Amino acid sequence: MPEEILPGQTSPVERRSQPRTGAIVAGDHAGAETLELLAEAPHYNRWQFDMVAPFLGKRILEVGAGIGNMSEQFLEGRPELLVATDTDPYYRSRLAERFAGQPSVAVETLSMPDPSAGSRFAKYRLDTVIATNVVEHIEDDLGTVRTMQSLLVPGGRVVILVPALQSIYGEMDRELGHCRRYGRSRLRLLMERAGLQIERIEWFNRAGVFGWWFNGRVRRVSRIPLDQLRAFDRLVPMLRLERFLPLPFGQSLIAVGRAT
Repeated sequence: MPEEILPGQTSPVERRSQPRTGAIVAGDHAGAETLELLAEAPHYNRWQFDMVAPFLGKRILEVGAGIGNMSEQFLEGRPELLVATDTDPYYRSRLAERFAGQPSVAVETLSMPDPSAGSRFAKYRLDTVIATNVVEHIEDDLGTVRTMQSLLVPGGRVVILVPALQSIYGEMDRELGHCRRYGRSRLRLLMERAGLQIERIEWFNRAGVFGWWFNGRVRRVSRIPLDQLRAFDRLVPMLRLERFLPLPFGQSLIAVGRAT
């Protein structure tokens, strides 16, 4: 049974996102709270991982790792190296705490775009750079993807998951600081202009379109309702069957490009 929240009390998610005394505070409270919410959706996080896992190499850099929800998934593939990066000191502190004592994990600062990042990260010999729900936050998305491409050894892959369909852009997008949602052709053009050879672009989470539209455009809520998220997470095993019904839309798009 869900925990009952009495008037004046905070939920477990809100309590986890509140800073400890003397702790570094997240620069983006809405983003931090949303990441804590998504930690309550293990089946959904695993579904995202399973969608990108075939394209991950052994030396991975994650852009905008946040509190490590997806980083934890990437480590299940037993990479030689995972470089978890973020621009926010709060998230880097959380990552360092979460993965302390794991020699295959390095935590680094990285702000996008960064034309000098290629030389700074060359020592890691990266074969994969991945960004899940990051690129939409950055005004210069082309510069960002070009930076991602510059981090790779020849033949390496850039893997991007972004929110899709500008038509469902709503209050949650504004609160999270989304500059845009993507269409298939826009994402393809972005990857190609960044110098990547497209290997795959596909829709993801078709059922999620309706919930995002209803909450963001009709109800105009600023956060994913926790009870809805938990109910959705329980349905993920069934929602994975969407691969047998490849309809031309989804809440997200996944793109994979190879550096030549």
